Amino acid sequence: MMKAPIGPRSPRMLRLAVAAVLAAAAAACANIELLPGQGAPAKLYTLSPKSTFADGLPTVPWQLVVEVPVAAESLNTSRIALRRDPLTLDFFGGVRWSERAPNLVQTLLVESFENSGKIVAVARKATDLRADYVLKTELREFQAEYSEAGPPTVRVRINAKLVKMPQRTIIASHTAEATWRADGTAMLDVVYAFDTTLGKALKSIVEWALRAPG
Repeated sequence: MMKAPIGPRSPRMLRLAVAAVLAAAAAACANIELLPGQGAPAKLYTLSPKSTFADGLPTVPWQLVVEVPVAAESLNTSRIALRRDPLTLDFFGGVRWSERAPNLVQTLLVESFENSGKIVAVARKATDLRADYVLKTELREFQAEYSEAGPPTVRVRINAKLVKMPQRTIIASHTAEATWRADGTAMLDVVYAFDTTLGKALKSIVEWALRAPG
């Protein structure tokens, strides 16, 4: 059987074909824009451990394991939180912490205890350190708060419990809360306020924990 020759397409058919291709391409572009992780990468920020403490802190002969802080889902993220009213929590766009906020706080707690020079050993839970005590914490506040025009106030609140091992007995509890108003509205000013505020909470927890068993 002979095949019929294919004739030239009509202008209308060509226009429809081109329109279909363009529509598909536009839809594909729209989908790509909605994919997570696309666009300009977020700028990452980190914070610093505490390195100065009150005079007269005891040198302790025990070993400490610091667990990852428990946190609500809204704070269990690398996004930097902000609050404009008591009932809502938002996030700054285009910026993130270098790791999830609870992990960042755990890292800085470990380093702050080390910087005190007053403890035999301190480590994360993931290590094989046989702990005399475990520090359990809950990250309850970790956001910049906007209540009026101008720079925000950063609020940090961490509840800490010192658990004696192997009995798993809570021997002491402490809540460290601090606030600090940013010097300006720029993101770097806000991050410096986070650094100052968290530093106050870290210092409070380290000094409390070193004195608690005594």
